[in-house]
Amino acid sequence: MKSLATFDPSLLARFGKLALLARRVVEGFLSGLHQSPYKGFSIEFAEHRQYFPGDEIRHIDWRVYGKTDRFFIKEYEEEANLRAHILLDASGSMAYRGSRHSRAASAERPSKLEYATWVAASLSYLMLHQRDAVGLLVHDHKVRSLIAPHAGSKQLLRLLQTLQATAAGGETALAPIWHHFAYRLARRGLIVILSDCFDRLPDLLLALRNFRHRGQDVLLLHVVAPEEIDFPFRSVTQFRDLESPNHRVVLDAAQARQDYLQAFTAFCDSLRVGARNLEIDYHLLRTDQPVERALGHYLAKRLARSP
Repeated sequence: MKSLATFDPSLLARFGKLALLARRVVEGFLSGLHQSPYKGFSIEFAEHRQYFPGDEIRHIDWRVYGKTDRFFIKEYEEEANLRAHILLDASGSMAYRGSRHSRAASAERPSKLEYATWVAASLSYLMLHQRDAVGLLVHDHKVRSLIAPHAGSKQLLRLLQTLQATAAGGETALAPIWHHFAYRLARRGLIVILSDCFDRLPDLLLALRNFRHRGQDVLLLHVVAPEEIDFPFRSVTQFRDLESPNHRVVLDAAQARQDYLQAFTAFCDSLRVGARNLEIDYHLLRTDQPVERALGHYLAKRLARSP
């Protein structure tokens, strides 16, 4: 397996915890693999051909020259690098990190956006290590940051800088942004979506269908907090809309719990089935689970694309 010392540590240090976290996550993930899946992506030797003026001297096979007294060039076959875009939802709802009244909540637990940012940074590190081209779109109801896909260590620094500066804010409008972005894509590649998917389900599925119609592979990582799944509230509770701070609702949580759980479960199930019907990989990511899980989902998708 290749060393991950691809990026200058002194440059990565400029981005502090985010860079260190991404590196630690990726190194830990790779070291935990019993058999490296990356060998299929390496450059494989193909054949020799005669040297012609203008060819790079560094590709000359000097062993063959020593035997034949003729110049031959080593040719290689390399799998075309993956072109990936990470779509990061930075709308207000992604600021949720848990309730102080919930036993499940912890001061150490990240918000949904922080967790998604960690995943995006780790995925970027892993993709760029594989010489894949990675781009980033950060949005709420409008595009806040857009970085075109490139490969190399400088791209990692650009991505980390943008992720580090990202804060939650703004209303949710996922489907229109995804539609608009899909029409801008001139080449096929992989779309990795990190979002809590708080939008109308028919609109979401239509936007996802648009990605698929335009030849894109899609990995949908549905980021949720444990409270959104378990709804542990038992007493009269005030709920605040993170996208409209002045909008607050007081509910008897125990009485509302069953209806909420049914609605939330139905939404997730419908999103999962809709994605599967579009041949999209859907995975639910809880913010109390290891970030490494997302890397495993990505890697499975990456391997599925290889011939």
